[in-house]
Amino acid sequence: MAADDQTRQEREQFLYPRSAYRGDFTPSNLMFNANLQEFAQRVNYICNLETAGKLAPSEAYEQIKDLWQQLQRSRDELDTPPPDVELS
Repeated sequence: MAADDQTRQEREQFLYPRSAYRGDFTPSNLMFNANLQEFAQRVNYICNLETAGKLAPSEAYEQIKDLWQQLQRSRDELDTPPPDVELS
């Protein structure tokens, strides 16, 4: 049973890597960083699926656009200041 848990944890760490947060610590900055890392990971998967021909380019674009909007909403909800350059 413990070996199964360890294998599952190793698989999750491989599939969903997380980097330590090194910025100015506030709970909202930490949460936004986690959301940003998840966004990057999901965009990576979508790009790989599109490159492999498993996902149409238009569908990949729509999914990434939706993820971007979710990330912007999370930034607004967390009251995190926007970056100097707006990418929308």
